[in-house]
Amino acid sequence: MVISLMHRIRTLLLVVLAVVSAAVCVPASAAEAADHGYVLGANDTIQIQVYGQPDAGITTRIKPDGTVVMPLIGVIQAAGATTVQLADTITKKFVAGGFFKNPVVNIEIGGYVSKTVNVAGKVTTPGVYPLDKTYRALEMLLKAGWIKDAGANYVYLRRGSDFKEVQLDTEALVRGAPDKDPILEPGDTLFVPDADTFYIYGQVNKPGTYPVLRDMTLRQALALSGGVTAAGSDRKVTLHRPGVKDSDAELDQLIKRNDVLIVKERLF
Repeated sequence: MVISLMHRIRTLLLVVLAVVSAAVCVPASAAEAADHGYVLGANDTIQIQVYGQPDAGITTRIKPDGTVVMPLIGVIQAAGATTVQLADTITKKFVAGGFFKNPVVNIEIGGYVSKTVNVAGKVTTPGVYPLDKTYRALEMLLKAGWIKDAGANYVYLRRGSDFKEVQLDTEALVRGAPDKDPILEPGDTLFVPDADTFYIYGQVNKPGTYPVLRDMTLRQALALSGGVTAAGSDRKVTLHRPGVKDSDAELDQLIKRNDVLIVKERLF
């Protein structure tokens, strides 16, 4: 119960720190990749308005070839441009065609489809999220409601461009280290797996499977499992670790994924 409460408090503190870091930290590399505007792509929905000329505007989806068809000026290349750039192109087309002398063109994006990121696994709200601005991994995880208690303390990032996968440490993310918090790209996937687990059996009050908390020791593992029974001894714990010979575990020894702990009876 105590460990569970500590885990929840730690998770809450990490989320608070993450929010603060996202709000106040603007790394230099992010500034270099500053938002010059969302770059339009195929299947995005846009609304083009010409102020004072309602019939000259249109709401449409960008075609697979990247074009839209406008009243009066016809086919316009939209994909690959920001809304500001596209508005400028349309303005020049209207003027060059002699339709308007000084039109004011505004473009709003109704649906972000061409550039998205997938967020899956143990997050509050998994789903497909638009890259409507520059996002780092931390920001996108926060947008998805952050990691659930049952989630691991690391995240997998699979790049959409080459399908290479890297592992991100959540504590490094919330501490605002830009080199540990990559900028996301279209087609990327963030996946939060289930928390790593260990197993404890024998003379404990609540044997079973438990999550491996960060820097967790055998002493904490025993507390999480309800403590040693009257017939057991915390000095007689056998550790079975995959690929390693069984050994006697020390109370300050760190617990790892898939460890099996067997608490034996004390000798009277």
